[in-house]
Amino acid sequence: MNSMKRQNDRILKEKLPRSVGAQYATGDQWRNNFRQNEGMEPKQKEYPAVDVTSDRSKVRCYKEQYCIGTWNVRSMNQGKLEVVKQEMARVNVDILGISELKWTGMGEFNSDDHYIYYCGQESLRRNGVAIMVNKRVRNAVLGCNLKNDRMISVRFQGKPFNITVIQVYAPTSNAEEAEVERFYEDLQDLLELTPKKDVLFIIGDWNAKVGSHETPGVTGKFSLGIRNEAGQRLIEFCQENALVITNTLFQQHKRRLYTWTSPDGQHRNQIDYILCSQGWRSSIQSAKTRPGADCGSDHELLIAKFRLKLKKVGKTTRSFGY
Repeated sequence: MNSMKRQNDRILKEKLPRSVGAQYATGDQWRNNFRQNEGMEPKQKEYPAVDVTSDRSKVRCYKEQYCIGTWNVRSMNQGKLEVVKQEMARVNVDILGISELKWTGMGEFNSDDHYIYYCGQESLRRNGVAIMVNKRVRNAVLGCNLKNDRMISVRFQGKPFNITVIQVYAPTSNAEEAEVERFYEDLQDLLELTPKKDVLFIIGDWNAKVGSHETPGVTGKFSLGIRNEAGQRLIEFCQENALVITNTLFQQHKRRLYTWTSPDGQHRNQIDYILCSQGWRSSIQSAKTRPGADCGSDHELLIAKFRLKLKKVGKTTRSFGY
């Protein structure tokens, strides 16, 4: 066993580049380059069987608790990347979506104990999204889809169903209607590529206020403010795709609900959301912001804890588009 571990460590060191700075913004060295995930998966504590699906399709299996998060970092240089990794470790976030990355190109790379998939514009440092995974879940990755500078997805092997995580960065409220429609069309296209049985999470900065009025099946009783036009569009998208907004489901202090603070500190809004398949709503243990996490952004880190089962992928080469 020790000789096998030493061999795997050697293979990993040879195959995976280490983080060396902001040169990753080009993406040229990692484009279309998926690597094998070899090595030993740490044992995780198993929990008793819990029924988390709808009456129509009940499934029972052993679950583990994981933490998923989303954060608008307002650009990320090498120094901020290190801060974000430290916060991921401190808060125990396994999967983190990033908005407003502001890197160019697309690709994936290893950075210490984290693996990062990202997508930006070809030459302009605008928008940009990424999904970061820690070593606990990295070996469960089946593949990713680098859609564009506003959305990216990573698929994980799970039991009994696989899990797809989509990170988005929606247009702001002053964007042209055509840009908003294009965003939702692209997102719907990405959903069409996602297997119907997958457990689905769509996370990110939606630049929308769904408001405190409850929408049965989509929002709970614990959201903030007054719904705006962008919020109504998001609600309709959730209704069309059987999604629930998890960070409106749990009663907690308002400081755990708002996700954005104005520069003068006078205004706070809830505009970042973690969406989940309605059929897996009961797998969500909690959803809230972590105001103590700091990377110099006006957005709070938003996390949700869920209980599902991820499985290590065998020695196969992963591909784009799953």
